[in-house]
Amino acid sequence: MRRQIPILLCFGFGAFMLVQFFIPAWTNAYETAVDWTQTIFIFTLLVGVVGMVKYHAEKISRKVPGYGYNIVTLVGVAVMAFSGLFWGRGEGTAFTWMFDYMQAPMQATVFSLLAFFVASAAYRGFKIRNFEASLLLFAAILVMIGRVPMGELISPYFPKIANWILTVPSMTARRGIFVGIGLGTIATSLRVILGVERTYLGRS
Repeated sequence: MRRQIPILLCFGFGAFMLVQFFIPAWTNAYETAVDWTQTIFIFTLLVGVVGMVKYHAEKISRKVPGYGYNIVTLVGVAVMAFSGLFWGRGEGTAFTWMFDYMQAPMQATVFSLLAFFVASAAYRGFKIRNFEASLLLFAAILVMIGRVPMGELISPYFPKIANWILTVPSMTARRGIFVGIGLGTIATSLRVILGVERTYLGRS
């Protein structure tokens, strides 16, 4: 019974969300269901925080190599949470100051490191091994030249060629990928709605 009830609820709500697109009279019910998801999101956020705290606390208790980073993570979460709860999140508060001058710069630093990973992936991807790789390298060079101001100084055709590559061949490939993603989403949703996929129920 503990497994049948969640499966029935999943089937009911999944079927409702699927059918409501074809029944205009169910618009209000759909908006109510969307509002419920916001409430569910709050609880999932709480579960995520508890899981994160347990994960880092376990590593600290076992003194796994590098557990100092886990301590810093828990301290950071606690400081941000308490400062927001007791002193607010408005302008000039400790929470806003830490977010603007600590968290935001750290996020920018991490994202800036992605440029090196992209450059490394591009170097490996642009190696000329076959005809297709040669086309990829040639198109990438044209796009890079056409998207920088120097390309327009060299020739006014470079920006036009770059825009054509991005809007025609590249968009064609992207649409194919989007169609595949859509079909995969539909297949996965049907598996969940029909009870074939039950991983959300846990292992037991």
